[in-house]
Amino acid sequence: TIVYTRPKMFDQSDLKIQTLGDCTFESPLVAKGRTFANESIRVRVKRHIGDAPSETGELSFEEAGPRRDIFFNPRETTAAFVTCGGLSPGLNNVIRSGFLELTHNYGVKRVLGIRNGYAGLNPDSGLEPLFMTQRSVQNIHHLGGTVLGSSRGMQEPEIIVDFMEAREIDILFCIGGDGTQRGAHAIQKEIRKRGLPKSIVGIPKTIDNDVPYVELSFGYVTALEVASEVLMGAHVEATGAPNGVGLVKLMGRAAGFIAAGAAIASQEANFVLVPEIPFPLEGPGGFLEVLERRLLTRGHALIVVAEGAGQHLFEAANGERDASGNARFQDIGTYLRERIKSHLAERKVPVNVKYIDPSYAIRSVPANAWDRILTDRMARGAVHAGMAGRTDVMMGYWNQEIVHVPIAAAVAQEKRMPLESDLWNAVLATTGQPDWR
Repeated sequence: TIVYTRPKMFDQSDLKIQTLGDCTFESPLVAKGRTFANESIRVRVKRHIGDAPSETGELSFEEAGPRRDIFFNPRETTAAFVTCGGLSPGLNNVIRSGFLELTHNYGVKRVLGIRNGYAGLNPDSGLEPLFMTQRSVQNIHHLGGTVLGSSRGMQEPEIIVDFMEAREIDILFCIGGDGTQRGAHAIQKEIRKRGLPKSIVGIPKTIDNDVPYVELSFGYVTALEVASEVLMGAHVEATGAPNGVGLVKLMGRAAGFIAAGAAIASQEANFVLVPEIPFPLEGPGGFLEVLERRLLTRGHALIVVAEGAGQHLFEAANGERDASGNARFQDIGTYLRERIKSHLAERKVPVNVKYIDPSYAIRSVPANAWDRILTDRMARGAVHAGMAGRTDVMMGYWNQEIVHVPIAAAVAQEKRMPLESDLWNAVLATTGQPDWR
């Protein structure tokens, strides 16, 4: 179960996928004996019988997959990939699988790689697109990061669409998180304003796992594996010193999925602090008092804190934002480290704090087996959608199916970790920490 904030009016029309027009070309996949998506089959949005029915009937997503008839003539199509925002395990896998589906199965001859995110779609950057070949993608699935480069921030949609027209790009695959998808939606609005037959397809990327209608985003499971290993090492550090405290800050700006998942996977954490809960720091039953009590009784503790947790403890937000439009958070990790030291010093309790921030190391590693499978499914689903003339569409992962989600519906909502979920209950069970909700 995932918590979303939804627009006031949300019905089936909000889940309708835009198309560029009639599909007049037979897919080359027909000759390859491929199975095609059944247009009459939909994937339910609601999964539980107890869910309240929608005012306008049961909501459903269009199923992703190849279509028998397609909009673009493969022999005359140019497609391009762009990777935006922070790194995540699996980016190169998406690029490679998408390229192979386009070229090997559809017969597209011209595929471009846009360099350094949306900046590469602005001629002023001086970044020429890469002409992608079989050789250029041959081994990239073994690498972390993105061979195309990435950056944060959006360019003017008018400039991007001018670029697409000049380079004759018919399909643009936008790989990135919510900021990237908002940018993709803005590009599509400009394309629609000009009446151009060009497709924009989003492929969601975030190790924070906070994109709506994506149950598991690619890179998230890999991040859990690496993060859980870090936690086990931090536990060793904590138990190896008198009153040792391992304090690990993990990524998670607005959602605590990584912190929670890694804590459960490691089974070593004693406290998990997430953005969804404004935990009390001081006073009876507050974090510092409970930590002190644990040190006096057990002699060690392991704390996992998400980067967006505890922002309520700072006097005021500084109002600054990064290039993606995200609020710049105060550093909760170093703040807690100093508060733990000062609190225990006042009470004359000796402590050894080992602070670890592995965030960038976690997001830059190659994808694990699960994420390699998920990236392949999402990338090929995106290609099928683009070739069939779907546009302003993002690949979703819902009820274990790849589905088409209107970008507008995805970016109008937020995904957070529900505190009544099995995931958070498992955190409380494994850590034994107070429930500070």
